[in-house]
Amino acid sequence: MLRILICALLAAFVASAHAQSWPAKPVTMVNPFAPGGGVDAFGRPLSAYLSKTVGQQFLVENIAGAGGTLGAASAARRPGDGYTFFLGAVHHTIAESLYTKLTYSLTKDFVPVTVLAYVPNVVVMHPKHTNINSLKDLMAFAKANPGKLNYGSAGSGTTHHLAGELFKTMTGLDLTHVPYKGAGPMMTDLLAGQVDMAFDGMSTSAPQIKGGKLKALAVTTATRSFAVPNVPTMQEAGLPGYEVTTWYALWSLKGTPKEALDRMYQETVKALHSPEMKVIWEAQGATAGGETPEKFAAMINTEIAKWAKVVKDADAKIDN
Repeated sequence: MLRILICALLAAFVASAHAQSWPAKPVTMVNPFAPGGGVDAFGRPLSAYLSKTVGQQFLVENIAGAGGTLGAASAARRPGDGYTFFLGAVHHTIAESLYTKLTYSLTKDFVPVTVLAYVPNVVVMHPKHTNINSLKDLMAFAKANPGKLNYGSAGSGTTHHLAGELFKTMTGLDLTHVPYKGAGPMMTDLLAGQVDMAFDGMSTSAPQIKGGKLKALAVTTATRSFAVPNVPTMQEAGLPGYEVTTWYALWSLKGTPKEALDRMYQETVKALHSPEMKVIWEAQGATAGGETPEKFAAMINTEIAKWAKVVKDADAKIDN
């Protein structure tokens, strides 16, 4: 009996040691947008936290372009050995129907880990437009001046882009889309007045709104954001039925060992629940995710179908 007990304890010890063998070297997290955008806002704090708690370096690699699809394609070509993860967003569920020639498949080449953050989009306007101080002002001006206003986005196929297209479809207004290689470069030009407005993520716009550098007209979620509680929802501001939420998430690659996938999920959820990360998330108007890989996978399928309808209704296709 004692011999059996010793063998069982040894087996448990070996299994435990094996479960902690990952990671044995630095881990790369591919961010498919330029530094300074929403993915960076959540991916970099996560990588810094994991570097402290897991015992290996977690490095963020920015590969910007084509609405996040260039970096996604680069990540998809890498080996699924547990040492490359993908920091993506709702934008990648949009790309599945928006881009006609993707060289990867979000559902076949990537394995869902979990959602990192949910963030409202917010309609922001450069202060140079002194006569536009509400959503109704915006709609009235755009109706009287078709094509005169433009809106910036983090790239074609991002929620910033499709939020604008949905707005145009629902209102019949004519706005010109100006895509960038990430929310960071877009914000630089928006603050400089090179673009008029944006349907931006709260994480990059909240500091500018609070600093008086941008005017917030409405948030795109069903309820107001705790980050800017005085800003009305689209419904309250005069556009019933309009709702858009941006989310940021983590994927692994097809073939990733279960050991690495399971531990990455566990460590990420611990990070999201930590007081340190909670402060960072709240400062950006975000709420934490943490869904299981299975629930996140179901959510991805739902989002792909939802945005495919928006793309079809807006007749917004991109030949890449």
